[in-house]
Amino acid sequence: MPEVLKAPLVVEFPFTRSLGPVQSAFLTGLRERVVLGVRTTDGRTLVPPVEYDPVTAEEISDLVEVAPTGTVTTWAWNHEPRRGQPLDTPFAWVLVRLDGADTALLHALDVPGPDAVRTGMRVRVRWAPERSGAITDIACFEPYDGGPGEPTGHDGRFEDPVTGIVAAARLDYVYSPGRAQTAYIENLSGRRTVGERCPSCHKVYVPPRGACPTCGLATSEQVEVGPRGTVTTYCIVNIKAKNLDIEVPYVYAHIALDGAGLALHGRIGGIPYDEVRMGLRVEPVWTEGGRHPDHYRPTGEPDADYETYKEML
Repeated sequence: MPEVLKAPLVVEFPFTRSLGPVQSAFLTGLRERVVLGVRTTDGRTLVPPVEYDPVTAEEISDLVEVAPTGTVTTWAWNHEPRRGQPLDTPFAWVLVRLDGADTALLHALDVPGPDAVRTGMRVRVRWAPERSGAITDIACFEPYDGGPGEPTGHDGRFEDPVTGIVAAARLDYVYSPGRAQTAYIENLSGRRTVGERCPSCHKVYVPPRGACPTCGLATSEQVEVGPRGTVTTYCIVNIKAKNLDIEVPYVYAHIALDGAGLALHGRIGGIPYDEVRMGLRVEPVWTEGGRHPDHYRPTGEPDADYETYKEML
């Protein structure tokens, strides 16, 4: 059996969100080296602040400043920092209850090793030299031997408040298509489309999944299908995708290859986008050195009868 493929993949996008008055004041305060919490009707001070009481669900907005010093309530050692984390050397993740607060704030503690951190130790905020109104304006916490710090008495009102944030969301992972799809991809590089047949219902799955989703049985019998097929459904794409050199509008379709029991995705070319239709007969177009069809084009055959592909819509 050929070696199962695997490859590193990255999913990354900017996440943009607006801020309500409480979160806006909190992040603007960090920019100004002020830590704000919110006081509930029963007198608790929540840091980080929220806009609704987690116990009663009532709206809360009474901002109150707390000290930049506090006490570690619990911790865990991070021996290998990852990209984008607060420090690039090993550090402790800590929950810190700031002086004047009733809840704890999660952040990094800069200490030389796990023996230097303990529950109950005193710490203080180390501010970032450049601040923009984000949680990273607290660079980290550091050990502190003194008593409670003194709040400045800020009321939570600022000029030029932060009204929104953009956070870069990113997921790095290694993907493996498994045995069945590895064989499918390897066959595509030889310009052959090969699916797998279910031993019970005899449906041929393309791309293969290694098991029949209907019968639950493993599939291993390989069946070559196509190369021609029928457009079952389609959509017209009008928004240009980043890093995809295809002019819009273009058509992306479900294509039932001859002999397959499942339609696959493919781009339709060689025909005006507004002439693509259900039942259109198409064939793959390969580029030099390509490991999969670049797109599908009309074969010139008469359109397929609806009854021949209605089960694959």
